Amino acid sequence: MASNRSASCGRPRHPGRLSNMALRVRTPGDHRESGAFAIMFVPLLLLMLAFCGLALDAGQLYNRKVDLNGMAKAVALAAARELNGTDAGITAARARAKEIAEGLRYQYFEQGIGFVWNDAALTFSAEPNRSGEWVSAPTGSAPVSSLYFAKVDTAALDASIGQVNTFLIGLFSDSLRTVKLTDSAVAGRTAVNVTPLAICAMSPDAATKIPHTPASGGPTVYELVQYGFRRGVSYDLMQLNPVGSEPARYLVNPVVAPGKNSTSFDTSIMGPFLCAGTTWVPRVTGGAILVSSLPSSSPLNSLDTPLNSRFDDYAGSPCDPSGAPPDFNVKKYAYDQASVVTWMNPSKGSAAAARAPTSGRLETVADVPAPPPSPGDYGPLWAFAKAVQAPTPLDAPEPATGYTTFATSDWPTLYKSGPTIGAYAPSTPYQSTNTLAGYYAAPGAANLEISTLLRRVLNIPLLSCTPSAPSGSNVPATVKGIGKFFMTVPATSDKLIAEFAGVLPEQSLSGPVELFP
Repeated sequence: MASNRSASCGRPRHPGRLSNMALRVRTPGDHRESGAFAIMFVPLLLLMLAFCGLALDAGQLYNRKVDLNGMAKAVALAAARELNGTDAGITAARARAKEIAEGLRYQYFEQGIGFVWNDAALTFSAEPNRSGEWVSAPTGSAPVSSLYFAKVDTAALDASIGQVNTFLIGLFSDSLRTVKLTDSAVAGRTAVNVTPLAICAMSPDAATKIPHTPASGGPTVYELVQYGFRRGVSYDLMQLNPVGSEPARYLVNPVVAPGKNSTSFDTSIMGPFLCAGTTWVPRVTGGAILVSSLPSSSPLNSLDTPLNSRFDDYAGSPCDPSGAPPDFNVKKYAYDQASVVTWMNPSKGSAAAARAPTSGRLETVADVPAPPPSPGDYGPLWAFAKAVQAPTPLDAPEPATGYTTFATSDWPTLYKSGPTIGAYAPSTPYQSTNTLAGYYAAPGAANLEISTLLRRVLNIPLLSCTPSAPSGSNVPATVKGIGKFFMTVPATSDKLIAEFAGVLPEQSLSGPVELFP
């Protein structure tokens, strides 16, 4: 039995199947299939290599273009932020352009290669139009006061920066072995923080001085007066005119740059501009702006509501607190109400400096030599800014710390027959947070966190009104300077009472800087 099992194990159970497998050999057709695959593989490999080469070239070109585009935009924005209508601004723009450009890299493998800057790549213009006049330095047709736009063109940089050596494309054309790329960008100021309301400069002179001799017979002191306004005095801006007895007050066309013309002016668009206190032009000097006279009765009409957003009052207003937040201090310094202006004696008087009995001019009692009949006729004094001493020379620019101020003890000298000082705040009432003293009031809880310092300050264009004030709708007017006025109380349809706080250089009022197509 054992031998039989051994014999049976040694024999295949299916001899036919084994023989079929043993007889399986390669045929001539198999060789033909292998050859066909080899023939197909070669062009497929070449095609794959071509795509890889094309992808490599496209990637190099794309990445270099992105590098140039990013550099041009970054440098244009940085340079434009420095432009302020002065030679110093041009110098600062060039320095900033070099700093930003040489801080960037391209070809990021192996930590990249640094850009080498050339000032020829940066030019300036009064307009963002790429095909307009672009200059490397101010000229007669492009004075420095108008240059608020910067253009960067990488074509003026070293040629190697935009040069890309191709891998595949160059095989088809010698001219494509090296591709040279360039890019450019234009940036500039799109707005200026100037409220689009204008009044006349009460004097054509940027600075004059008033002599004051103390009653005690001490040395004469000199007070600085700017364009006819005295710091620390409240004016009703709707009741002024240096060349006539009728008020001269204006809306400024907020979307037409100086020197440009417009056939119409839609006053219905003014609300948002008054909310924000800005105009959509890069400047308001350097050419004639367009203004429209406000009506003789109810000059502000519904325009008082956007102005009053600064007092946390949004009733009937087009303003939104997120874009036009209230001031951090909404205290109303209403001198025409008893016990509100607590630092002055008497504590009740005119809401603003009373009108002077002057023929041919609409001015206040604070602007004429003779003292007023009543001490309260001066209106609230020094709620926001103190009177300052005239500098030497008179046209010396105001330092960052401000001109030298007068002390409250000088009131009898500065304001003849005027009010006397009571318990004055350590600095000015507006800056105090002393609620008990009556200097401070906080906005409502809903807007307290977003309230902003100095929102009650209006930057108002002061127009040249001599020999005559502008009159009409959308008419040209020249800006002499920009006055800083602090709203002491909310506006009404016919009153805008604000304290004069000095003159601002326009370059300090820069708005946002943006890229242009």
